[in-house]
Amino acid sequence: MTDRREILAVRQLSKRFTLHILDGKMITGCEDVSFSLGEGEFLGITGPSGAGKSTVIKCIYRTYLSSTGSVLYTSGDGSRVDLALAPERQVIRLRRQEIGYVSQFLKVMPRVPAVDVLAGELRQKGWEIEQARQRAREYLEMMSINHKLWDAYPSTFSGGEQQRINLARALISGPRLLLLDEPTASLDIETKQIVVCVLREMKEGGASIIGIFHDLDVMERLVDRAFNMKEGSEALQPTRMERDAL
Repeated sequence: MTDRREILAVRQLSKRFTLHILDGKMITGCEDVSFSLGEGEFLGITGPSGAGKSTVIKCIYRTYLSSTGSVLYTSGDGSRVDLALAPERQVIRLRRQEIGYVSQFLKVMPRVPAVDVLAGELRQKGWEIEQARQRAREYLEMMSINHKLWDAYPSTFSGGEQQRINLARALISGPRLLLLDEPTASLDIETKQIVVCVLREMKEGGASIIGIFHDLDVMERLVDRAFNMKEGSEALQPTRMERDAL
């Protein structure tokens, strides 16, 4: 890690799943994963399918409870929180105030217009409804979502439009830590460029970001470092930018 103040430290993280339908068979999602993230740093996670990339992200966000290890997060007030052990109420508060997550799939209430999907994130932080909807419109514009779709249901959108709504929903509340699971998966070239530009602006604004990528060209346009997960082991690898500087 470069000389940045540490915002996240993942230490010896492991996640195992018990398959009750297979007589309690245990499978390993990830094993003994350790890395750190600095403030304002963008870390890319790469590796083959099944290496545990999404599992690591979900353990950080606490979608999964880790089996062993720690996920030490430095909150905006300077307190240190182990997300692997923190009470559920504290995790929910941090998600609303500081930690954003973008999955590969958009999950929203089926009959809520796009503008209100985004505005709802700000309403949770105490914004008045008209102020929240105005900011939501600005983000829809930034993401190049057609004006005609702003009051439509995202469930009717194309895959690329849904992914941009997904990203905008995470960004609009200004998270200090952003977790991305394949943010450019299945997007066309033009849409990828929009997402790349938005993520660059967010990083320049001081956000710390961890992203899972299969598209290495996109990743290397964004990240400061890459964490390469292999089956059963992990190793830090320099990005193309770092290799060229050697």
